[in-house]
Amino acid sequence: MQAIIFCGIQASGKSTFYRERFFNSHVRISLDLLRTRHRELLFLETCLKSQTRYVVDNTNPTRAERAKYIGMAKAAKYEVVGYYFETSSEEAVRRNSQRAGRFLIPVKGIYGTRKRLEVPGLSEGYDKLYLVRLRPWGEYEVRQVAE
Repeated sequence: MQAIIFCGIQASGKSTFYRERFFNSHVRISLDLLRTRHRELLFLETCLKSQTRYVVDNTNPTRAERAKYIGMAKAAKYEVVGYYFETSSEEAVRRNSQRAGRFLIPVKGIYGTRKRLEVPGLSEGYDKLYLVRLRPWGEYEVRQVAE
């Protein structure tokens, strides 16, 4: 089974990437949808017990936040794949300005997450790690990271 963990500031293209690449193969675990850590944990535990492929679609800016997901997946004998969405704060703010309603993130939230961001590395326990950049024309550049 496979666990995928996204990492990147808000409006870096994570959810769109999920829809384009994993919608038909992996369940999406997202605090935007589940709203509480308790619900997220229940959903994650259900995926692990049922051997379901999943994607954690959150910002996951710190090693400590990612360690919880990596540890649980490894304990359940999952392959753990990370995707780091590299983008500038300015580009994220620009993309965010095209959102509306509850999907519009306060600008200070984007800058706050960026300030806490720790770039992920294979040493965290990933089996594979990819760097993702959203290109101006809306396509993704994806390359595997080798430490």
